[in-house]
Amino acid sequence: MARPRLLSFNRLMAFSAMLSSLALGSTALGQTRKLGLEDLSAFQNPGKSWQVVGDVQAELGKENKLQTEPGKGVLVNLPKRKGAGKDLYTAFEHGDADIELDYMMAPGANSGVYLQGLYEVQLEDSWGKTDLSAASNGGVYERWDSSRPRGQEGYQGHAPRQNAGRAPGLWQHLKISFQAPRFDAQGNKVENAKILRAELNGVTIHENVELFGPTRGADSEKEVAKGPLRLQGDHGAVAFRNVTVTEYKTPQPELENLHYAIYPGRFDAEPNYANLKPESEGASATLNANLGTEARQYLLRYTGTMLVKEPGEYTFHLTTPGGGGLVKVNGKEVMPMNYWNSTGSVKLPAGKVPVEVIYAKQMDWAKPAMTLQVSGPALREFLISDKEAQLADVTDPILVDPKERPVLRSFIDLPGDHRVTHAVSVGSPEQLHYTYDMDNGALVQLWRGAFLDATPMWHERGDGSSRATGSVQLFGKPAPVLARLSSEQQAWVTDTTGTSYRQKGYRLNQRNEPTFKYQLYGSNVQDAISLLENGKGIQRQISVDQPAANLYARLADGNEIEEVSKGTYLVDGKAYYIRLDEAGGAKPLVRNIGGRQELIVPVRNRLVYSILY
Repeated sequence: MARPRLLSFNRLMAFSAMLSSLALGSTALGQTRKLGLEDLSAFQNPGKSWQVVGDVQAELGKENKLQTEPGKGVLVNLPKRKGAGKDLYTAFEHGDADIELDYMMAPGANSGVYLQGLYEVQLEDSWGKTDLSAASNGGVYERWDSSRPRGQEGYQGHAPRQNAGRAPGLWQHLKISFQAPRFDAQGNKVENAKILRAELNGVTIHENVELFGPTRGADSEKEVAKGPLRLQGDHGAVAFRNVTVTEYKTPQPELENLHYAIYPGRFDAEPNYANLKPESEGASATLNANLGTEARQYLLRYTGTMLVKEPGEYTFHLTTPGGGGLVKVNGKEVMPMNYWNSTGSVKLPAGKVPVEVIYAKQMDWAKPAMTLQVSGPALREFLISDKEAQLADVTDPILVDPKERPVLRSFIDLPGDHRVTHAVSVGSPEQLHYTYDMDNGALVQLWRGAFLDATPMWHERGDGSSRATGSVQLFGKPAPVLARLSSEQQAWVTDTTGTSYRQKGYRLNQRNEPTFKYQLYGSNVQDAISLLENGKGIQRQISVDQPAANLYARLADGNEIEEVSKGTYLVDGKAYYIRLDEAGGAKPLVRNIGGRQELIVPVRNRLVYSILY
């Protein structure tokens, strides 16, 4: 149950994000290599199905096919048939690493990324699928034992948390933070490998997944400290670009000889300890904010030494909700006494250096809470304070379930400090959702996965806003979809000024799908948005009663718009598709305006188009 006085929502959300990153492998100062993809020299004995090209493109409906263009920068696998391709291995090996890449699936294809050649993260064309399993796009593939009972041979697989995948032919982004297995001096495994965190298209799909052994299809059952990155090549057409591997090789610093002292009272700055007598003091094995004091406000001071195993610049991040703190290392103040969050860096030699950490609990209502994270040269950020410490007074999120096809009105905040004040977000059990701006008659965003986090709106007094929680495609600052243009080169209107725009609400059909109604330029407009089969996209039907002269609709606005087949367009570097379904004979136009491209079409009485995502 929340306390009467809670953190402001911005601080609460920042703290929640920090919690999710603890010990999950955020990129720090690791050694990063980017695969140039000018040729295949980064790989061992590449098979004939692999090649380097300049660009790739899929055609929806053509199974397992990718078209290529000459050039460099894109790695593509084009097996002539399933099973004919060959897996691709990097010439280097990795241990602890962050792997980051873009990939594109052909329709119906699947592939995989094998960490160290042993542990597979599945890549699959999951477009139109809502059931999730270890074989879904982004799943950690199962292990296999043929001696187990029939139907139970596969085990210890992990489905992704959400279906955050996109349509075939669109670029997708995968990031994996991997921790290699640990071995003792005799070569015995003492700790399993882990996927600390995996993100697909900006959505967390795995956290702290322990890998008890190689997954099905691994090269070997023998686990190793280092192994090559492996790209599966025998299952389907797939392309990769922007492949980077950040390795972490430095042993973690260790704290030794910790001594604590507790001083009751409120402290906003570091005191002169010579004039203070501690309430209690003693030795401690870890940094922990809660040592059992009855004082509601107090200062906790730790002193000790840090064993630094590799010289270089180290970064410290101290979190002290409900209070302040500071860190000194090797006689230097890494960060001053600061409230809530502090970050600072310092260059350290190898060896033992003195360390001082202070936690000042200033808010009497807060529970004791402190974390200290450290990163450094080729060292992934890790939690050096007590891993069992309770970081308290963070509310559980209030998530809206899309199973009942909710229609929710709220504020929606967009990048650039723009707030949509009359937003309507529409959810679906098919896990594709959108937000509509009733002030402009505009689509704001479309996303796949979970629906809305309504915590900022419904927790305590709230601020009226909610947030999309899946893989989001934004459509820029809201502007009317319809506008009168004196010529095909007139700039698009940015708001409804001068259009006689009047919002008339919306009505719901039997599937709880809204048709938005408004007046524009004296015409009555109905804007009906419905879900395509299996959640592959949305279809928008705009009906205009007695449309004004020179009325146009803007279907897309982006840096790049290309027609890939008759009536079908790719927008913004293969981020999503626009398909023109019905235009009453009107011809669409891709035009260049202010360094950007727009897809516009004259509007007669009825216009129908789809967004495929």
